[in-house]
Amino acid sequence: MRLDTRIVLVGTTHPGNIGSAARAMKTMGLHDLALVSPRKPPDDEARARASGALDVLENAQIHEDLDAAIADCHLVIGASARTRRLGAEPVAPPVAARSVVELPPGTRAAILLGRERTGLTNEELDRCHQLVHIPANPDYSSLNLAAATQVLSYELRMAALAATGETGLPEPSRRSQPTATAEELEHLYQHFESVLEELGFLDRSNPRQLMRRIRRLFGRALPDRNEVNIFRGILSAVQGRGSAPRRAAERRGQQDPD
Repeated sequence: MRLDTRIVLVGTTHPGNIGSAARAMKTMGLHDLALVSPRKPPDDEARARASGALDVLENAQIHEDLDAAIADCHLVIGASARTRRLGAEPVAPPVAARSVVELPPGTRAAILLGRERTGLTNEELDRCHQLVHIPANPDYSSLNLAAATQVLSYELRMAALAATGETGLPEPSRRSQPTATAEELEHLYQHFESVLEELGFLDRSNPRQLMRRIRRLFGRALPDRNEVNIFRGILSAVQGRGSAPRRAAERRGQQDPD
């Protein structure tokens, strides 16, 4: 899985954002961080916000200019929150991520993110082969630097997983119990129906409508034998509660004189 893309933060103002970006990268398996002319180098706040991603932060390369940060990169993608009259049209994050994953072996990509307030300059965007735009809420499209890093890092990871046929999700756990048989489910439905009749819950004009819905519900759930037994135990308890007052009333009726 290709996760060697370089994240380049240009002209960052707040060291804390650098630490948060490092953490966002590491959660998605990225480790190559470069800083171009940060106003302040990573400090204690940056290390605190990195929270478990200190290796990414401490191995970050600091460069005086953009050229040095991308000199060995074959594809440079700039994150832009605005459209431009000239130059390439921005693409969505998944499209940019696929461009990175489809690079031939031995090549490197860089994704540039600009200053917290103003982003990348036109001159910096001119250095990019491709632009990427995160389609945020147009009424409030200002993404925090670390949040933008997280979105783009996530898309890179998803594209890399898809390229190898992986999903990144754990295998579904195997059932410890076999699913209930058709006969066991049928007994459950009959039990349900008898209890609902006793409770007066069934619509006597169309009792099958509710039972069909119950069947569909359990059909989707595919309960195992233990789960069916739990439901039947609950139904039996409901029946038992209903029969106790009846038995008491019957005893009182037998004792009362005519």
